[in-house]
Amino acid sequence: MTVSEKREEFPDLVIVKGADVESREAFPNLTRRVLAHNEDLMLVEHVMAEGSVFPLHSHPHVQLAYLVSGHIKVVAGDQEFEARGGDSFVVRGGIEHQVHAIEESVALDLFTPVREDYVDWVNEAS
Repeated sequence: MTVSEKREEFPDLVIVKGADVESREAFPNLTRRVLAHNEDLMLVEHVMAEGSVFPLHSHPHVQLAYLVSGHIKVVAGDQEFEARGGDSFVVRGGIEHQVHAIEESVALDLFTPVREDYVDWVNEAS
């Protein structure tokens, strides 16, 4: 599919009402809501219970993470750091990373380009 064909799938303005988006369990004690997205960007909310783990993984997408609340430990490539509510970081595509929730945490993740696997995951629930 060409870029212009993909652009035709999305309107110029995409509005998503949070109340209309259901949370689904992505991993044990970790829920995901896929929010507004188009062919270029995707916003995703992850809610992590204390002690939950987002397993080690990588993807070709650039990921910008903003921790809304809580406290997490992040392992990305050969670096490890902690983040608290209000902190943000960017992970380049292809870098393996993992997140441990030290306490209940809410994160907003922005991906570019759109995560087709997350779109498919949402469509499976429909």
